[in-house]
Amino acid sequence: MIRVPAAKGRSAERRDEDGKWFEGLESRFKNKSSYMRYSCESRIRSYMKEVSNFISNVHPTARDAYKRILDLMSDKLKSVKYNGSYFDRTEEEAAMRLCTKEGWFSCQGPFDRDDCPCKHSINPYTNRESRILFSTWNLDHIIEKKRSVVPELAEAVKTRDGREVNWEYFYQLLFTMNNLKLVHIACHKKTNHNLSCDKTKIYRKRKQTREIS
Repeated sequence: MIRVPAAKGRSAERRDEDGKWFEGLESRFKNKSSYMRYSCESRIRSYMKEVSNFISNVHPTARDAYKRILDLMSDKLKSVKYNGSYFDRTEEEAAMRLCTKEGWFSCQGPFDRDDCPCKHSINPYTNRESRILFSTWNLDHIIEKKRSVVPELAEAVKTRDGREVNWEYFYQLLFTMNNLKLVHIACHKKTNHNLSCDKTKIYRKRKQTREIS
């Protein structure tokens, strides 16, 4: 077996440069960044699926409006390719990726801290083992998705009373780094965060058009 030196493994991008890194992955992935982008997209897609599946808990009179918001969110996610750039080291815009150009990710710490007390870091681009280990890192919602954001979205639609739900605010909480933190498994606290949505942002100002009714 040919071992790829760590330094070369980090810089290698294509399958033909570091075949071992791709072991167990579908042949359609020709470079590391494309797989990493896909892995991030998969996480974001799973969040969207949870929001969609919650429709059975939405009040019957509000389901059509909830569905329209789902469609708006889905269209937005498609336009930004499900924010897959967060894990893509080749992304040109630094603000749209969570890693360095070399592929290093740093834990952002528990939801109730500004940083990681243990300084966790990882480069999943280096070797297969690091790639697999990185899959245990979490994109943690600061304001919790299941306990707060999705139920509050459903409630906002139900009680809108002619007001326009600010779906983009909920979109940011569910799918963007406005409310997500990349955390090592040891920093992923599964206790109740006891945080809720900003009540002043749930509905749009009257001057806005395109009403969700």
